[in-house]
Amino acid sequence: MTGKENESEKLFYSIGEVADIFGEETSLIRFWTNHFKDIINPKRNRKGNRLFSQQDIETIRLIHFLVRKQGMKLDGAYKRIVENREGTKKNMEAIEILKNIKQRLLEIKKTI
Repeated sequence: MTGKENESEKLFYSIGEVADIFGEETSLIRFWTNHFKDIINPKRNRKGNRLFSQQDIETIRLIHFLVRKQGMKLDGAYKRIVENREGTKKNMEAIEILKNIKQRLLEIKKTI
């Protein structure tokens, strides 16, 4: 079993693992966790380290999409997630699917 397969079975992720998933620094993940504390609730271990659940990671994925990909400010991203989490998630997924289709079409075009 590869590391990627093993990751999907994990219950909790360290802040370093979460940062690696999104290609961001741990300080940014910590900042987002503090700014979005109403909707990101990592558990803490005995040392006080944050442990992120799959739900926390999905929320961070939405934040990452809205802030990094869509260029929204933090307060706007917070408002969008709180008011329409499911709609935002569906929008993000649709955009990712369209990007993948575009990439495949470009690869096909190169072979022609």
